Amino acid sequence: MDKIALIIATKDRPAELKRLLSSLNAQTEFIEQVIIVDSSSFQKRKPFPRRKEKILRIDYFPFDIPSTSQQRNFGMTRVAPDVSWVGFLDDDVVFDPKAIEEMKKALRKLKDDDKIGGLGFNQINHPPLEFQRFKEFPLVEKTGLYHRQKGVVLPTGFQTLIGTVTQDVEVEWLPSGAVLWKKDILANHFFDGWFSGYGYLEDLDFSYALGKKYKLMVIAAAKYYHFPAPSGRGSPLVFGRREVLNRIYFVHKHQELSLFRCYLALLVRFKMSLFLGIKRRNFQFWLRALGNLWGFVESFPIALLRH
Repeated sequence: MDKIALIIATKDRPAELKRLLSSLNAQTEFIEQVIIVDSSSFQKRKPFPRRKEKILRIDYFPFDIPSTSQQRNFGMTRVAPDVSWVGFLDDDVVFDPKAIEEMKKALRKLKDDDKIGGLGFNQINHPPLEFQRFKEFPLVEKTGLYHRQKGVVLPTGFQTLIGTVTQDVEVEWLPSGAVLWKKDILANHFFDGWFSGYGYLEDLDFSYALGKKYKLMVIAAAKYYHFPAPSGRGSPLVFGRREVLNRIYFVHKHQELSLFRCYLALLVRFKMSLFLGIKRRNFQFWLRALGNLWGFVESFPIALLRH
């Protein structure tokens, strides 16, 4: 029998965490272990006694460093020995009551496929694609900024979203908001500490590396919802810097990707923010573009390391 451990990295979101745990406790199938790694400020930490309930066994660990990557890495060290599959959940997701049951059905169905490494849950309230009409232009596909195929990683280092699927699909990367990984392949694979704090693109980096060795799939019947918490990305200026730096760092790590094409795609993304700032008279887009410029300047030493 395939046993599952779910790791939840959380910070200052007690209401969202409680909602997630309620949805896990309402599952029709047993969850063997839930690991909470909490980097909340001391005043907001809620002690969870280690206990066994009808569905949940919760192991709660306070953690001093507010980093999703480091919290997940710590959580992996606390997985029970008899667990076969390790999952990562964002604290602002909610599971359909049959999500774990459907995922375990998929695990039984795929048990003889040794190439399977990761299985994603299916987000059924995925928002519409941002700038969809723009991304459908042939020129956008040629520059490598986007592609119509779901769940692929382009030579620019940009990934396409998976969205909501109607049947099981194979992909090249998996979001870490609701995903399972075969425990054996994680023995020497960790989240890169570069992606600190909010951790933008840490799931792309983590999953893409594994996807080059193993098969990754999204299971359509294993459904969940995502309700993004307000804290999210932080200020537009800081996010604009991060979206450039983290993308360049990701491409630098994977030699088959093109730094030149990545810079071109990021330049297009920068111009999109400028255009939207003018069109919508929205200062937030101007700040994001300014953050992009900041990131471009800081990224050059990273790019030079490849040469």
